[in-house]
Amino acid sequence: MFCHAAPRPRNAEATRAAILGAAQERFSKESYDDVGMRDIAGDVGVDAALVSRYFGSKEDLFASVLDSCSNGSDLMEGPRSEFGRRVAHEVIFKPSKEGKLKGLLIMLRSVGSAKAMEIVQRTGSERFFNPFAEWVGGEDAMVRARLAAAAIMGMAVSREITGGFGLNPEECKRMEVRMAGILQGIIDG
Repeated sequence: MFCHAAPRPRNAEATRAAILGAAQERFSKESYDDVGMRDIAGDVGVDAALVSRYFGSKEDLFASVLDSCSNGSDLMEGPRSEFGRRVAHEVIFKPSKEGKLKGLLIMLRSVGSAKAMEIVQRTGSERFFNPFAEWVGGEDAMVRARLAAAAIMGMAVSREITGGFGLNPEECKRMEVRMAGILQGIIDG
């Protein structure tokens, strides 16, 4: 009589998380059009059919990847009256958060794909711009939300591309004060 080892228990949640993590990595390093479901499945060591079973189509997986990245809700935490100061300090002095950067990289790498950009635009509005505009409130809320987001993203990308701002601590502090004033002015309308 032979003894057989019990089959390894399946953990659907862990497998789904591993697939999502592999997809995040792929989409942050390669363009949407260059990433295949088989590539992601191979990274995890599963069959491509399993990826489809968990996420559906490549478009659905991409949308799930975007949903799993930071959605910017932390911008809306804290008093509105301190928004400019709080966000400027984070952008200029705090270490980059990997989830935020990964989401930004994924969006930037998607620019060349019409299908990916459609998903980015839809999920960006649903997940970030609409709630942010509602939080901003008042006249031209969406305009002000878009302006604030553009300023924040621009500064964050600039910091990453240049490896910092190349300024001494006093210059960084002055930049923080100016950025805080600009952002608060946008939010306050």
